[in-house]
Amino acid sequence: MLWSSVNSGCNRFGLLPGGIEILIMEFILMRKKLVVSATLLLATSLYSQAKASTFNFSFAGDRVSGTVQLTYGAATDRKYPQAFEVTGISGSFSDSNNGLNMVNTPIGLLLPITHDAPEPTNLLAPNDFSRFAVTTGLPPEANGFLTFDNLFYPGGSPPTATDYQVHGGFLDIYGLFDIGGGKVVDFWSNGDFSGTGAGPIDYGVAVATHDAAVDYVGGGVAVSPEPSAFGLLGSGLLGMLVWRRRASRRKSS
Repeated sequence: MLWSSVNSGCNRFGLLPGGIEILIMEFILMRKKLVVSATLLLATSLYSQAKASTFNFSFAGDRVSGTVQLTYGAATDRKYPQAFEVTGISGSFSDSNNGLNMVNTPIGLLLPITHDAPEPTNLLAPNDFSRFAVTTGLPPEANGFLTFDNLFYPGGSPPTATDYQVHGGFLDIYGLFDIGGGKVVDFWSNGDFSGTGAGPIDYGVAVATHDAAVDYVGGGVAVSPEPSAFGLLGSGLLGMLVWRRRASRRKSS
């Protein structure tokens, strides 16, 4: 049996008034729109996940050590396009100096960058340069701040402070993450002191609160693996930045 919904007061859903048919059609259209929206959101999520990458490394030095996983995407620092912005961090951190007795303490969030102004004489600081104030315990040249930018350099970092030209490593001289209890860890690259570009790369670690620096290992920290540009590109890891350090921080020889 076939009938028309035109001029008959009936419709394809049965003997229903025209007003009810309109409501049913609107419901069907709304449901279709919701399905399309959900599909687009899922596709966007999958695309974002596909673009996100991770990099795992460990480090060890004078009674400090850690295992870290970094997450990063395609965003880069505005001044240094080869420096990728780290979007997430996880892992554990240990420090037995100065009575800290931290053993496999879970790493918390990266501290958000604040885009602070570096010293007027520092013309090389990244655009993402940021500060964390520490009242006491830092070297005099730190001027009361740990500095950070959360950047990663797959091809090795360039000089990022006018008064500190040693460079290299997958970090620059800035970097910071939270470990809870008001404490933060600053992890940075001192660079390649060999001058050959072949390494090894020296790293440093500091633990602090806003009140005081509770540990400061200025160097002698080794990272494994130390990625090369070829290795990262070959594995699809385009890079990122982890942590930033104070622009004028120097490692004493």
